[in-house]
Amino acid sequence: MNPLPEDNWSPWSPSELQVRLEGMGEDWYIVGGWALDLWHGRQTREHEDLEFSVLSIRSQHYRRALSGLEFFSVADGKLSHLPSAAVVPSNVWQQWGADVAAGCWRVDMMVDRGTHDHWVYKRDPALRMPRTTAIRTTEYGIPYLAPSIVLLFKAKHAREKDHHDFHIALPRLKRQERADLRRWLEMLHPGHAWIELLGSE
Repeated sequence: MNPLPEDNWSPWSPSELQVRLEGMGEDWYIVGGWALDLWHGRQTREHEDLEFSVLSIRSQHYRRALSGLEFFSVADGKLSHLPSAAVVPSNVWQQWGADVAAGCWRVDMMVDRGTHDHWVYKRDPALRMPRTTAIRTTEYGIPYLAPSIVLLFKAKHAREKDHHDFHIALPRLKRQERADLRRWLEMLHPGHAWIELLGSE
């Protein structure tokens, strides 16, 4: 099966995904820009996709739960069809879900290689923490990645939308969140422009 054009996105909202994953447990969560907007409690900008993450040992389970979608692995800039029964290769960190009938992509599913108890940063496994610290939940029960961690992911490429997200989030970050993000940036992205803006601990 051939993938859809890469820009044919009509993503679900987090609440639409939540409905489709009802009963799946608590090992999935929203990431990326939408995670920040769930934290803000409002949508601050348009989102071209919907990114969420699941434990790697459960990724096939989630593909089956979203059986109305055809999933494609994303690796080395290429999209490859990934049948529901196929094991996710170790070099694949994300999978796009295509609504073939509608001709569009709906979700971008990330692989979380942590455990049920601990969240692990995929770019540096030395950075880990209890999942109860890394994952939060909205009042409506939608799980999402903590804002300081989302911003750490965004810091690597720091595109225009990432700078936008950082500057909107900065005034709302708690003192400990600022300190954590500053420390992570100093360790993983020394000299990053956001470090000075986060202030001293």
